[in-house]
Amino acid sequence: MKTYMLLVVAVIITLSGCKPAEQAATVSPPAAEQSAAAKVDACNLTMGMDAWEPYQYMSVGNTVSGLDVELVQAVTAGMGCSLDVVQGSWVELLTLLKDGDVDFVLGASKTEEREQFAYFSEPYRQERFQLYVRKEQATLPSDSLKAFVEAGHKVGIVNEYYYGDEMAALYADDTLREQFVGAIISELNMARLLDEEIDGLLEDSFVGASILRRKGLDKYIQPHSISLGSSDVYVMFSKASVTQAQVQQFNDGLAQLRNNGEYSRIVDKYRH
Repeated sequence: MKTYMLLVVAVIITLSGCKPAEQAATVSPPAAEQSAAAKVDACNLTMGMDAWEPYQYMSVGNTVSGLDVELVQAVTAGMGCSLDVVQGSWVELLTLLKDGDVDFVLGASKTEEREQFAYFSEPYRQERFQLYVRKEQATLPSDSLKAFVEAGHKVGIVNEYYYGDEMAALYADDTLREQFVGAIISELNMARLLDEEIDGLLEDSFVGASILRRKGLDKYIQPHSISLGSSDVYVMFSKASVTQAQVQQFNDGLAQLRNNGEYSRIVDKYRH
């Protein structure tokens, strides 16, 4: 989902014995590519995790869990790789990704700005952002996010999250930008909403429902009819530490996961 780094917690997950990846290049790559290739050959990847239940979170016993996590674990295990996990906020993880201190993050949207420093996998699921409001505001007569903010309502967002083209256009409008209030995590927006500092917040519908249920807030906060529609989600890889050949290897593993039915098994587990 800005200039100060918070404490980052590292968790080590061993998925399988490590074996070298196949060599794809036949010519000598630049120094940056050689460094990235060395990491591929060592078959050890570092994943940045932004707690976002049910897609990625820490469960009982500090076990890294979630729909996205299980999908990536299955793919990297098939690649014969071990996986290190670094937990932090989305803003922190983007900085670490740019520097190559983490190799990839999950649940990313593809933008031109991010393509300057990152490669993207094939899309592996979709997401839909929903507007959440206090229960007594659930019937507010706005039929779009634009109408909602133009009516003077403030909306909580998470810093550096990409909510799609509609939201990007509203945020780019100087007359409307002040209606959007940034936070480092969605739970802070939930608190602000209850304290009436903001009038609504945007969150993935699956994540929003999970937070409200887990924290017992579904009696006070409810989804509004306004949503931003569905969009593709990708794994985002650092160009500073990962090669395009490795991204292709990941995509091949993802395709195999779909073909052998494991993808559907994991997704169905979290749908229920």
